[in-house]
Amino acid sequence: MDPVYLKIRELARTIVARFPRPDFYGDHLPETMQSRDFYQSDASVIRLRKDMAGCLEEDFGHGMGHVEKVAIDAGTLVIIESRMAGHAAVHVQRNLLLAQCAGLLHDICRKEKLHAQRGAEAARTILKTYPLVPEEVAYVCAAIRNHEAFAHLAQMQSQQARLISDCLYDADKFRWGPDNFTHTIWDMVGFLNPPLDAFVDHYPKGMALLKKIRNTFRSRTGRIYGPQFIDMGIAIGEELYQIILDNYCDPT
Repeated sequence: MDPVYLKIRELARTIVARFPRPDFYGDHLPETMQSRDFYQSDASVIRLRKDMAGCLEEDFGHGMGHVEKVAIDAGTLVIIESRMAGHAAVHVQRNLLLAQCAGLLHDICRKEKLHAQRGAEAARTILKTYPLVPEEVAYVCAAIRNHEAFAHLAQMQSQQARLISDCLYDADKFRWGPDNFTHTIWDMVGFLNPPLDAFVDHYPKGMALLKKIRNTFRSRTGRIYGPQFIDMGIAIGEELYQIILDNYCDPT
């Protein structure tokens, strides 16, 4: 990565460090810990993590670090939403498995055109050898197909399918908050290596997209907590943009 971008990345991370952790994690600590523990201990998830480690590239902002965060947060969301819906413990546990599988698999075809559709197709092939019934595989694939922002939202086969889909989407869009400025942008910059003036020219468009995502959260819990993630991202991004303009751009 260009040394200028390394400096800007450190400035961004310094700004992010001043912000508190989003309320979602404190308000739902037990569910977060349950999801994290499941992620570390469930045999199918462990196997899928190993399978995915060789499939994802870290250079485009959507590698293992990204999908692990999405999987754990999707699991947390699905625990909360499943319990609010009155699901029995065994069903909560099953939904947790499906949400984490969807989180790990959702960006498997990230660099391809129609990546959500291609990812769903790839996920279907991978999950054929896992201990899931066909309906569960279909739910995971539908969630992956529906995780892209501002795209057509396909109709869900069942309430359970909609639950998995909504929680995957929201967990993925949580990453548009502070995470965007600690890792995602810089991984993409490192891969694309744009000139600084091109990066600065594109920056307002990226911020506009960030603001647009604020009102797209789908689950009840996501609609409560998601906007805070985005508001933090907006505040961080606007502060960083001004620093870049003041210190790294030719005023002429």
